[in-house]
Amino acid sequence: MSFIEYGDTIKDGDTAIVFLGHESMFPVKVQHGTVTQTKYGVIRHSTDLIGKKYGSKVTCSKGGWVFILHPTPELWTMNLPHRTQILYSTDISIITMMLELKPGSIVCESGTGSGSLSHALIRTVAPTGHLYTVEFHQQRAEKAREEFREHGVDHLVTVTNQDVCKNGFGVSNIADAVFLDIPSPWEAIAHAKSALKAEGGRICSFSPCIEQVQRTCLAMEEYGFTEINTLEILLRVYNVRTISLQIPDLGKAAEDNSGTGFDSSSPSTQGSPGANLQQGTVQFKSGVPLREMVGHTGYLTFATKS
Repeated sequence: MSFIEYGDTIKDGDTAIVFLGHESMFPVKVQHGTVTQTKYGVIRHSTDLIGKKYGSKVTCSKGGWVFILHPTPELWTMNLPHRTQILYSTDISIITMMLELKPGSIVCESGTGSGSLSHALIRTVAPTGHLYTVEFHQQRAEKAREEFREHGVDHLVTVTNQDVCKNGFGVSNIADAVFLDIPSPWEAIAHAKSALKAEGGRICSFSPCIEQVQRTCLAMEEYGFTEINTLEILLRVYNVRTISLQIPDLGKAAEDNSGTGFDSSSPSTQGSPGANLQQGTVQFKSGVPLREMVGHTGYLTFATKS
């Protein structure tokens, strides 16, 4: 199994996503003889998973059912075990585009963290590119190596356990892009410039605080980066719902001209998709924003090596 080379059949040792609903899913490592508990009952890996096709509908011991999905970077971002705060699809999408990544690109990243962005970067640069990712924390670096190996992408990534601000990325003049997600990115700008190719390489720094952005922009200017700009991504989700509103009383003149569409007793409107539920109301579809939304994740600062 590989996160970038999709297969049809679930095999022993695969990582699969158990899908109970849009707001309820989790990853599971498929192992012969193992069982997984869900609210719908037990899933037996040997009989219910191994040999079945990804996307299959699996019936649990209590009679309920789930879908078994092939893992993707998007699904992994939603279900990975959190070792740190992670980047989500909203920021990841703009990062991969603004860094101009494509198959064959060489990317340097720090820090690795929980590997959310790392998996997306690997999928983007595969099959001939490479990711060099640096993680300061030894246990997180070891866990990242283990996950990349289990997910079949370890040949596309090199994990290094060191302080990027002091020791850099371990490569020079080869990277098409550099991404920084560290507390003091301005201390790593010199190493980022050294890792980037001779000219035209792109850099992105993610910071939650505007004071970090200010110091990072000053460091980028000092080291000759151009096209420096900072942005943040705000995501607003809408639910499409059917709602009913009362028809306003516009007086007798309006009644005389209301033969088109608003008379609930008219035969032409009865039985139609927008037919009135009761006298004096009209039903239609409307987009309703969620009551709560993510207001701020972080600032993304991009620049180009001159």
